[in-house]
Amino acid sequence: MEINNSVVRRAVASDAAAVADVWLRSFAAALPGVHRAHTDDEVRSWFREVVMPGQETWVATVDGFVVGMMVLDGEDLDQLYLDPAWQGQGIGGHLVRLAKQRRPDGLALWTFQVNTPARRFYERHGFIAAESTDGHRNEERAPDIRYVWSPGEQEL
Repeated sequence: MEINNSVVRRAVASDAAAVADVWLRSFAAALPGVHRAHTDDEVRSWFREVVMPGQETWVATVDGFVVGMMVLDGEDLDQLYLDPAWQGQGIGGHLVRLAKQRRPDGLALWTFQVNTPARRFYERHGFIAAESTDGHRNEERAPDIRYVWSPGEQEL
């Protein structure tokens, strides 16, 4: 799928390092106050050994460089991160639309409560807040929100 000078495609094993790097840069920029539960090396290993071989992973590239990533795990939109320099360019919206195409019966996701830009983004794309927690179930122990999308939900 080509969008201007970006391409969204299924990730391959050789993308693991770039996917992890996008995740690390995005997490650091968006969530500076949230304590990460794993080191950079552990995150890279997790993407290389667990996520890439076992979950449906997609990348957005610009001129061959990975600038965004998305992971679908069952009906969960498990990960969606963009390199901070590429946010606001429409790439995240393309990834969400792809997720909806891949999971037409509905999606769910979790995001941290402090991540107001992500919450606005998902709400713009038709996701509805369904549950809030104090973070006791996530490794970061940070309050989070579960969003759900069902077919027919409006997207602004």
